Amino acid sequence: MENEQFDEQKYEKEAQTLLRKKQRERAVRQGQRKNSFLKAVARFFTLVLIISAVGYSLTLKGWYLPSDAFKTANPQVVLIVNNKIAKNDKIKSAIKNVKPSKVPIFVANMSQLQKSITDLSPVKSVYIRRYAFPARVLIIVREDTPIVSITPDVNVNPVAAYTKEGRLITGADYLPLPKEYDTLKVLSYGNKGDDYRKWDINRVKELQKLETYVETFTREQVEYIDIRNPEDIYVKVSSVLIRLGKNDSTIYERIKRLPSILPEAEKFKNKISYIDIRWDNVNYLKMK
Repeated sequence: MENEQFDEQKYEKEAQTLLRKKQRERAVRQGQRKNSFLKAVARFFTLVLIISAVGYSLTLKGWYLPSDAFKTANPQVVLIVNNKIAKNDKIKSAIKNVKPSKVPIFVANMSQLQKSITDLSPVKSVYIRRYAFPARVLIIVREDTPIVSITPDVNVNPVAAYTKEGRLITGADYLPLPKEYDTLKVLSYGNKGDDYRKWDINRVKELQKLETYVETFTREQVEYIDIRNPEDIYVKVSSVLIRLGKNDSTIYERIKRLPSILPEAEKFKNKISYIDIRWDNVNYLKMK
């Protein structure tokens, strides 16, 4: 009888312990659900706050270029750098009709702006940096390097120039070139079967090769190449004028004869008009 009473008390005690355990577990789950709910509410309101803040910030003027940014090209908004041949006024004229995108500066499409500038003959490429607050752009211009300048007369400013990549530069907007560019001066009328406006990069390289040959074999700097008559070419070096004649397959062989002629020409430095090497194996000095 006592054993049965003892077992009943033990069972009741274990039941109460189990009940309290279940109650604690239920309370923990309820607390977890409450915390999860509160966290979800907090995340929701945080997300709403962030979206609202971003939406509001995107309405601020500091993100947007003025509607007339490229028309006025105010240096405080549109700054142009690294251009030497294409002057600021020429670039501003080229971009004045470009309309700024009505989106924040960092997602604005700048392709039309770049194209308007790269269409200018001296310009090789354009890089654009964007800034906000206030919205503005930095236009970095990269120009091709002029290597040949063309003029109808040695005492006349160049009317055209060619670059390393064969770009033709013409017009008062770009010429004369800045003094820092040391170009080969070529005299040409642009007619008589050799219109410089129709040259390609190979023709430009051919003139450079001719300059290199003459300077190598005379050890003097070429002042100009006269191709006003393409069938009768002259080259002026520091000390004398050289008549090369026709640009045929023997022209470079004829130039190689110059080292043997120059010492004789030096004796009559002030009395000769030019050295004539037009003919194969025949050289002579044209006296004044």
